[in-house]
Amino acid sequence: MTPHRLRVPAPSAPPPTGHLPFADAPGVPDPIEVTGRWLTRGGRPWFPVSGEFHYSRHPAREWEEELLKMKAGGVSAVASYVIWIHHEEIAGRIRFDGDRDLRRFAELCARHGLDFIPRIGPWCHAEVRNGGLPDWLLARACTPRTDDPAYLEPVRAWFAAVAEQLRGLDRAHGGPVVAIQIENELYDQPGHLRTLKRLAQEAGLSAPLWTSTAWGGVRLPGDELLPLYGGYPEAFWTEADGGWPDTCRKHFFFTHERDDEGIGADLRPTTERGADPVPADRFPWATCELGGGMAVAYHRRPRVEAADVAALGLTKIGCGSVWQGYYMFHGGTNPPGELTTLQESHATGYPNDLPVLTYDFQAPLGEYGQVRPSYHELRLQHLLLECFGDRIAPMESVLPERLPTGQHDRDTLRWAVRTDGTSGFLFVTNHQPHEPLPDHPDTAFTVAFPDAPALTLPSTPVTVPSGACFCWPLRLDVAGLRLEWATAQPVCTVEAGGRTVLVLAATDGIVPELVLDADTVASVATPSGDVTPVGDRVLVSGVRPGTDALVEVEAADGSRVGLLVLDAATARTVYRGDAWGAERLVLCGDGVVFDGAEVRLHSPAAKPSFAVLPAPDSAPVVAGTRAREAADGVFTRYTIEAAPLPDSAVPVTLVRPAGPAPEPVTGVQGRASVPADKYVETVAAEYRVDVPEELLRAPAGVLLRLRWTGDLARAYVGDVLVADQFFSGRVWDVGLERLPVEALRTEGLRLRVLPLAADARVHVPGQVGEAWRAAGVQHAEWVVTRSWTVRAG
Repeated sequence: MTPHRLRVPAPSAPPPTGHLPFADAPGVPDPIEVTGRWLTRGGRPWFPVSGEFHYSRHPAREWEEELLKMKAGGVSAVASYVIWIHHEEIAGRIRFDGDRDLRRFAELCARHGLDFIPRIGPWCHAEVRNGGLPDWLLARACTPRTDDPAYLEPVRAWFAAVAEQLRGLDRAHGGPVVAIQIENELYDQPGHLRTLKRLAQEAGLSAPLWTSTAWGGVRLPGDELLPLYGGYPEAFWTEADGGWPDTCRKHFFFTHERDDEGIGADLRPTTERGADPVPADRFPWATCELGGGMAVAYHRRPRVEAADVAALGLTKIGCGSVWQGYYMFHGGTNPPGELTTLQESHATGYPNDLPVLTYDFQAPLGEYGQVRPSYHELRLQHLLLECFGDRIAPMESVLPERLPTGQHDRDTLRWAVRTDGTSGFLFVTNHQPHEPLPDHPDTAFTVAFPDAPALTLPSTPVTVPSGACFCWPLRLDVAGLRLEWATAQPVCTVEAGGRTVLVLAATDGIVPELVLDADTVASVATPSGDVTPVGDRVLVSGVRPGTDALVEVEAADGSRVGLLVLDAATARTVYRGDAWGAERLVLCGDGVVFDGAEVRLHSPAAKPSFAVLPAPDSAPVVAGTRAREAADGVFTRYTIEAAPLPDSAVPVTLVRPAGPAPEPVTGVQGRASVPADKYVETVAAEYRVDVPEELLRAPAGVLLRLRWTGDLARAYVGDVLVADQFFSGRVWDVGLERLPVEALRTEGLRLRVLPLAADARVHVPGQVGEAWRAAGVQHAEWVVTRSWTVRAG
């Protein structure tokens, strides 16, 4: 057996407080403050979860439901770039109408209890044309991103326009704006960052936190801006033949290094650092760009899986993060420009060609609101932070005695502990992209505390499977009961049946054990397995995870506690929210939102169902009919009697076969460029899709899902480009509701698919042979996600 030992040092001195110039509005009921190691809100440690969602890349009519999806996914703060070129493409005509309505978006956040973090630029990047700076600005005689007065003059006007939109939405007026980001990825001009903050404040913008991205050895202007970090599982901005970047690989190890010199390295000299690392004891470890997915560039098309995103997020918590911020949490679509297309491209001098329209980012919520497996993986972690984040935030990260020898060490188990000196959480990551990590047989952990007995777990060594990522509790107090340790991950708590129920998630391949402090236990009953006194502890072993695996404990103080051990798959269907007058758990593998007296279910299933704990007094009502009710362990499951789904088959007619692939061309930095439009018009294979009338009458929630091969694909209604994608091996979804219905009726949908030349310097992962380079649509189907409003019975 390989020993896995960790010695917890004596607790550090309390962090400095009041040393940073961040102040909340006077008199707010939950003032936000910053210590040297964590944030507080209302005097308690605060562990925010922020997710990026670009309002100007999504239809305004759908904002509210998508924000509710984010909230149900555990996001507590919504971040969004305020992209200048989206609002003022034409000089002097600043638009905040329709999909650009910044104020309405912020008000929707406030309505649903979500904080809002505008990232106001003026330069954003965001894979937008000119990084978000309008063409007319670049045409002027000025030096952008500096204190050149000719640049600051239009910036001042832009900030004033943004401030007017957010007037009255600051914390002083009960608004949702908790932080404002200045600029982006500007690593070597602290004076300009200070100037921009001053201009924003003079314009009337206000927030308790002012932030800056801090990767690339950033030089910050003293304590003026809170540094925020990032980390991605993959990158589109590196070379096509560069392999998996080490700057991405590093994020699947437990370390205390915050910086990532790889982010944005295509736009700055990698041989230069702006400054020494920001002092770790002065600012808490906060993030704004943990990769919820990854965009694809023409020359490099990464594919990010849900397990990659889950491992990245959990590892960062174990490393010491006290703010989980994701980019992107919700994908989007570039708006059509009035003068030009609005994507980053070689044509605008950038080293990457991006698709014209899609900015899906493989995000947990897709550009059409698709609920992806990564959404469920992250929600599992966010439930943990929602319930226990105030305990985790002050805990320090401690690394074990035996560490990996380097970034290419795949054999040493990767683990860490967050601890306050007497209790904590043990984190294990045995997954990374591209290169699987091995099983670790005969594994047990010993955590030695300075003022408490050491813990060794499990009772018998186990095999940590390849791909496993988990968090186990150490001396977790739950309503009068002390859970000494468990080989299952805490998810959340809920009050049900007169008891506090702690939900835990089993890890596939590891039999769950629960060990209780005998001094806090009066009695234990379990539906399966054994209850064994072991010294001053009680071992509960052999529990079969599932919806009926409720271990019932009467605590020594008379309180009642339930320990519900769900299997790994079921745990990833847990939602927690206010439903029908009480806080409840809802099990559903699809999308669920909580909205006042209503719960809404978004499901592509023929007969959607969901399970609830505690069950409402009577069966919920859907469309005037009570849902069909049945027991599901300690949950009550409800099934909706739904009308049959339309036929999913899609006839795709080949109109024109593809010609020979165009000769590859290169652009900025010698990287492959998107073929010219003339080849899409003359060489691409062309298909026609006729949309059934029943779907045209009700296009909401309808996706055309295509499996295809080739280089790039574009969809048109008439001559209007409506969707596009570069081939990366993923399915291509086209949302029917976004398309002009009347034109579809008469002209149908045209798909053009271009083949890829054999010698193109393009990285497409996981492809074998040459057949995938040929242009073709292999399969098409309609995916219909219906929405159900569920009210109290």
